Amino acid sequence: MARRGLSQTQAGPARVPGGRKRQGEYVVRLGVSLEPDLLALLDSWVKARNSPSRSDALRALIRKELAEHELGDPDSDSVASVLLIYRHDAPNVLRRLTAVEHRWGEHVRSSSHVHLEGGSCMQLIGLVGRRSEVVNAAEDLRGVKGIAFGRYSLGTPAVAGGKTGHRHPHAS
Repeated sequence: MARRGLSQTQAGPARVPGGRKRQGEYVVRLGVSLEPDLLALLDSWVKARNSPSRSDALRALIRKELAEHELGDPDSDSVASVLLIYRHDAPNVLRRLTAVEHRWGEHVRSSSHVHLEGGSCMQLIGLVGRRSEVVNAAEDLRGVKGIAFGRYSLGTPAVAGGKTGHRHPHAS
């Protein structure tokens, strides 16, 4: 509820009955009923991922599901990390990879080259944009002739209350 004479933004976050302030935000306690076997699996997962609490682990699971739901929309705001491994002495691999990075230049936010032992290299590329465009860029990058291994991971900054800042001037 906003205080008299102030908008919601000026008044700060809305207070929820039973909520308490934590790190500048209000959180609400709720009860969850789980079967003993499911609780044991949750506790095992909490320990394995080194979560500070069940609540933290449940928040992570909820955010993961919300991200997957959001990313079901091909126009959703998304990010991707692309991992490529190749031999630096493979014919023209660097020229081809650079050409593809430039083709998707408006989506490429970072590219980092890592020298490995034995003549191998790793390229880490950060992409932003619409999910459909980001996936196409990631597939294009990992399909470069000479890439021995390519994988990408998608996410959305929406689960953390953010945006990529990517503009779509090509949209109609």
